[in-house]
Formats: sequence, structure tokens, C-alpha cells
Amino acid sequence: MTTPPAVESDLGWALGTVMRTYMAAANDAVDGIPGGPRGYQVLAAANRGERGSQLALAQRLGVDRTVMTYLLDDLETAGLVERRPDPADRRARRVVLTEAGSARLCDVERRLRTAEEHVLGPLAPEEQETLRALLRRLATRTGAHSADVCAVAEEIQKQDAAVARPSR
Repeated sequence: MTTPPAVESDLGWALGTVMRTYMAAANDAVDGIPGGPRGYQVLAAANRGERGSQLALAQRLGVDRTVMTYLLDDLETAGLVERRPDPADRRARRVVLTEAGSARLCDVERRLRTAEEHVLGPLAPEEQETLRALLRRLATRTGAHSADVCAVAEEIQKQDAAVARPSR
């Protein structure tokens, strides 16, 4: 089945199609991590050694502190992170990646690279880099960018669900 040329020339259709393909592959990559994309963000932040309390991490990732507590409980139960006392503030806890968490993060990052390769596969390597550069420029200059990748993904999923629902 071919897509009509009028649809293929529509920017929204093209962006939506690429984004849905990427999101499906990326969701598969983080499957099994407690909290999905947010759990991945916590693992990545802990791996970067971002210092600060559990509360500071929640604020940096744009996650409600209560939600962050439950997310960390799940990640800790899975053996991926530990909460350790902050030497500078006995009341605060720092999130530290475990050895198992580090291995899991490496696996997820490999799977995300594979997802990107799948989506960008039809392009030559130099075209892939050009597309990445152009998208970075657009994303950082539209005024609508967010530091919370998960919030952006959730918003896109909500929009897709709204489009898919028949209007009454």
C-alpha cells in the first residue's frame, strides 16, 4: 500500500510517522526496567554521577517527589540502584547505580542505539548526522523543548491517543 503524495508532503505526517516508529522501538528497549523511560532516566543520571539528594534528582528529571519515591523503591527492589545516606546531609539520600544497574543501563543504551539505527537506516551516514543536527537545532530553538524527555514522550502518546479516539 502506498501513501498518497499529498500526505507524504505533509510535515506533520512525516514527523508523526518517524516519531511513532522510534517510540515503539525505544519503548521495547526500556521494557523491563521499572518505570520504563523514567526508570531509564534515573539509571542514566545515577551513572553520570549526578550528585544531590533524591529530591534534587526528582526536580532535575521533572518527576513528582512522591512518584520518584515509588520509582526508586521499584528500581531498588530490582537491584538496579541503592539509596545511600548523603555525607553532607544525614536526612538526605543519594541514588547510586549498582553493578547490576550499570550492566542493565549498558544493555538499554545498546538497544536504544539499535532503535535509532533502525529508524535512520534508510539514510546514508552523512544524512543521518545532518538530520540529527537539524533536529537538535529545531528542538532547541522552537521554545517548546523540555529537559524531561519522558514528559515529552508522554505528551506525544496522549496526543496520539486523542487523535486515535473517535470524536463524539
